[in-house]
Amino acid sequence: MTALLLVALLGFTALVVDVGMLYAEKAQLQNGADAAALAVAQECALSLASTNCATASPLAAGYAKSNANDGLSNIQSVQLNKSAGTVTVTTGAQQAGGEANNVSLSFARILGFDSAEVGATAGAQWGSPVAGPTVFPAAFSVCQVEGHVDGGLQRLGLHGGSYANPGCNYGPAGAPVPGGFGWLAQIPGQCGGYIDLLIQEGGSAPGNSEPPNCTSVLNRWAAEITAGGRPTVLLPVFNLAVGTGSGAVYKISSFAAFEVAGWKFTGGSSLPSVFRNTTAYAGSQACTGDCRGIIGKFVRYVSLDEGHILGPVNRYGATVVRMTH
Repeated sequence: MTALLLVALLGFTALVVDVGMLYAEKAQLQNGADAAALAVAQECALSLASTNCATASPLAAGYAKSNANDGLSNIQSVQLNKSAGTVTVTTGAQQAGGEANNVSLSFARILGFDSAEVGATAGAQWGSPVAGPTVFPAAFSVCQVEGHVDGGLQRLGLHGGSYANPGCNYGPAGAPVPGGFGWLAQIPGQCGGYIDLLIQEGGSAPGNSEPPNCTSVLNRWAAEITAGGRPTVLLPVFNLAVGTGSGAVYKISSFAAFEVAGWKFTGGSSLPSVFRNTTAYAGSQACTGDCRGIIGKFVRYVSLDEGHILGPVNRYGATVVRMTH
């Protein structure tokens, strides 16, 4: 009776100790696979020629090992489809002096199980957004972006007048839209809007002041700039504007990533004057007098924002990476 009960007791001990250890190992491997898949996808989004955008990516191995408590893990495979913008990473357990992908068991040996295979798989996708939310309801002309990605600071005039962008006018009368301000129609109660490039249209909203519901967004940007950072946002790019005021329509062609340095609107803004009046930016970047606009630069940028439908990477370098499984 004692011998029979001892076997049962060791069996339950194996369930508690060995199975618990396997679950912990699995969690570490999954964290490593997730991190490796995201890291490889980000590298591929920036450059398909990167040495880390490869099936033998050293970056993937590094993330797999760094997410293991003992620093030991191995990459079983990295499957890349560069044309589709997908990557799948499979990780396996590794013990010092042990067989790859297997974990040695303790109490389960009494039941005839010396080791167990443990692994994890994760997938990620990259591409440029073709539909999704914008955190700030502004649109810019394609000629303000073309040839300026990774360039210097520029002032993006949003309301025509003497501060309109010379030679860059996809709307009449020197402004994106007469009676408008380059603002897009917002989602009710939110700062941003929603853009679908398949429809290729975005509604307009008039006004010189900061858009409704956007004070908290601008305050967050101001705090980041004050701390020495640069908030980067994905903004829609239009190649045609028709109509007037709130009845106008922007023909949206793509998204671009914009690194914000300052801005100037009118109205009762609660923001510091350096961000409202941007006099700190001299020369062609200064935004004074009747100028209404945003100062910053277009950059190559990989976002982890959720909620976007992805398509092929566009030439403006605005990309999104997300987990698929």
